[in-house]
This record gives sequence, C-alpha cells and structure tokens, in this order.
Amino acid sequence: MNKKIILISIVTLTIFLMIGAVSATSMFDFFNSDAGDSTNTNDKFVVGFNDKFPPFGYNNNGNYTGFDIELAKEVSKRNNWTFIPLPIIDWNTKELELNSEEIDCIWSEFTINGREDNYTWSKPYFNNTPVVIVKSNSSINSFKDLKDKPVEIELGTSVLKKINENASLKGNFNKITEVNTYNDAMIDLNSGLCDAVIADYGIANYMVVEKHSDCKILNETLPDEQYGVGFKKGNTELRDQVQKTLDEMFKDGTVDKIAQNYSKYKLPERVIQA
Repeated sequence: MNKKIILISIVTLTIFLMIGAVSATSMFDFFNSDAGDSTNTNDKFVVGFNDKFPPFGYNNNGNYTGFDIELAKEVSKRNNWTFIPLPIIDWNTKELELNSEEIDCIWSEFTINGREDNYTWSKPYFNNTPVVIVKSNSSINSFKDLKDKPVEIELGTSVLKKINENASLKGNFNKITEVNTYNDAMIDLNSGLCDAVIADYGIANYMVVEKHSDCKILNETLPDEQYGVGFKKGNTELRDQVQKTLDEMFKDGTVDKIAQNYSKYKLPERVIQA
C-alpha cells in the first residue's frame, strides 16, 4: 500500500513539474514574441506615415493606401518582409518614434529639404511644388493679392520655414496660421475664416478633385522641394536595402505603374526617375 502511495506521489509530482515547465516556457515566449512589438526584424517593415496625406497615405474604407503606401508595400513584398503601416498620431513625435525604433522609416510625403542632416535619406523620388488653393470665385490670382490676407498651412510642414527665410515670399504671406490638418484648413477656407491654403502639390490636387470642386489652385507656385524616405540617422543598412529595391522598381516600370493609379492628381509628372 505504501509503495502505491509513493508511486502515485511521484507521478503526480512529475506531472506538476511538466506543467510548470510548459507554463514557464509559454510565458517566456510571450514576453519575447512580436506581440505588441513594432520594431524592425529581418522579416517585417514598419513604415511610419501620416494617414491624412492623400493621395500619398490615407485611410480608404478601413484600408491604408496611397502612392507612398503602395511603394512601401511593394518594397516589403520583394524583400519577403511583413508590411506594417503605422500611422503617426502626432506628427511632431515622428523623429522620436523613429529614434526609439517604433518605426523603421518615415515614408509619408516627407520633405528632404531642410532636414538633410536629421535623417539618413533615400534618394529623392518625387518633386513637390507647394501651391496655393483659393475659392474659385476669389479675386486672388497671385501671391501679391494675398498680402495682409489670412492664409493657413498645416502644422509641421517644411514650407513655412522656407517662406520665413525668403524675404520676398514672406512679404506676400505675412498672415500665416498653422492648423492641425489640411482638412481643417479647407474647412476654414470654405467658411471664410481664411482666404487661401498653402498645400503640397499632391494633396492640393486631391482636395480640389475629390472634395472641393469649388476651389482652384493658383498658377504661381512656391520653390520646389523633394520627397524621400527618412531613416534613423546612421541606419544605412536598411536604407541601402530599400533603395536597392526602389531602384529595381524604377527600372522595371513598377514605380511608374503605381504612379498612374494617381494620374488624376497629376502625380506621374512629378516622379523623379532613379
């Protein structure tokens, strides 16, 4: 009888030890898994972007799409990476998210000019020309007509710095207010709170074509600037891999094919050939 009790006790102890080992392993695996982790590994590509930048990056019925998103997705596919588009909720924190490796790059209608030393950059792939949107029935036809008139621009864009550094431009835009989004600016334009909106070329054409047909874009434009993919300073390894893939996509016509999806917003004519 005692031998049976001892045998049962040993079996029971063995089972508990096995369960404990499995549980410990499962817990270890959980804390070391990718759950909730958006940092880069060799098999995924986390792209930070502004999801309110159509036609480059935006939410279309629950799916993220746009010119930049499609390019990044194709780069991921060719490298056998899992593509993870991650909207940057506060655009002012983009560099912090990049440096903390929450994201692998910023690929979002992102201007190189004036930020050359802040990031490790891809080659420029798009030539942006900031433009001015006004109401179609407006008497404003040139920058000079905007003097002393309220103008709005999205918070954090590079264009404002360029205007402030150019005395002749600043004289025409001496009442510029920064607002949270281009949508906010367009609402203010339609309600009469401002007389013009300064916007990047692509989103300006998108707004006029898709949402604000009662508005027009002035023929006079601001100085050109270029978009690139921004990586953490010093991360040349990932930059080089992405650039190599992009070069292949330019060469085989994939970039042009993707750009054609946005031809009504005049994107193809601004793509910079590699």
